[in-house]
Amino acid sequence: MTIKKSPAKYNDIPIFLILIPCINALNYYLTYSNISLNWHTALTFAIDTLEGYIAWWIIRSIIIRLDRKIPYAPKPLKRIFIQILLTCVGALAFIIVSTEILNWIVKDTPVPSSFYTLDIFIFLIWFFVINGIYIAWHYYIVMNELEKLRREEKKLRQDGFTVKHGKQNLQIPFAGIAGIYVEGEYAVLITTDAKKYLLDQSLDKVEKLLPGEFFFRMNRQYILHRNMVSGYERGEHNKLNVLVSPSPQFPPNVQVSRTKAVAFKSWFQQGD
Repeated sequence: MTIKKSPAKYNDIPIFLILIPCINALNYYLTYSNISLNWHTALTFAIDTLEGYIAWWIIRSIIIRLDRKIPYAPKPLKRIFIQILLTCVGALAFIIVSTEILNWIVKDTPVPSSFYTLDIFIFLIWFFVINGIYIAWHYYIVMNELEKLRREEKKLRQDGFTVKHGKQNLQIPFAGIAGIYVEGEYAVLITTDAKKYLLDQSLDKVEKLLPGEFFFRMNRQYILHRNMVSGYERGEHNKLNVLVSPSPQFPPNVQVSRTKAVAFKSWFQQGD
C-alpha cells in the first residue's frame, strides 16, 4: 500500500482567516491589563492582525515548500524539527523587523523591552501551535488516504477478477481462482471448480491485477493461488519445485527460478 508523495492540500486559508484575529485578540488579553476601546486600539489591532496574517503565510509557505523538498517519511522527527526551526525563525524575524520599523515610523522611540521579554515568547508559543495544527493536519490527510486505499482494496477483494464468457462479463472471486497459465498465445484462467476462461490480457498484465498476498508468479507460464500450493522442495541449481495440489489443469509441480526463490519462500510462509 503506497501513499502519494505530492504535497498535502491543506484547504486551510478560510480557517486561518478567522483564527489569526482570534489569536491576536487573545494576545491582547494576555499582554495588556487595561485596554481602551478607541480608534488607536482599533488601528493597532488591525496592524497587528495584518502582521499575524503575513507571519502565518510565511509559516505556511515554508511548510508547503518542505512538503515538496523534505517529506515526513522516512524520517518524520527530522522533518518536524527542521519545519519548526525554519518557521519560527522566519516568522519571528518578520515580526521583529516589522515591529521595529513601524515603531520607528509612528513613535520614533525604541521598542519597549517587554516586546523582547514577553511578546516574543507568546509569539513563539503560537508558532508552535500553528506548526502543531499543520503536522496534525498532514497525518490526518495521510490517514484518510490510507483509509481510502483500504476501502478500494477491500472493494477489489470483493469484486474479484473480470472475465469474458461469450457476450457476458463475469466476476470471478479471487478465492474462486485456482491459477492462470499460458496456453499458446493466450492466458487461461482456471477456477477452483475447473472452469476455463480465455483472457485477452498477457500474463504480465494479469499479474498486476491480482492481490499479491493470494497469488504468486511462479515463472513465465504459471500464476497460482496460495490454496493451490501444498509445499515446495529444493531443485537443481538452487531452484525450487513448488508442489501443486492435484488438478487436471496444472502439473504436479511447477518450477520457481533461483532469483525468485527467496521471494516465494517469504510469500509461502506468510500464508502459514
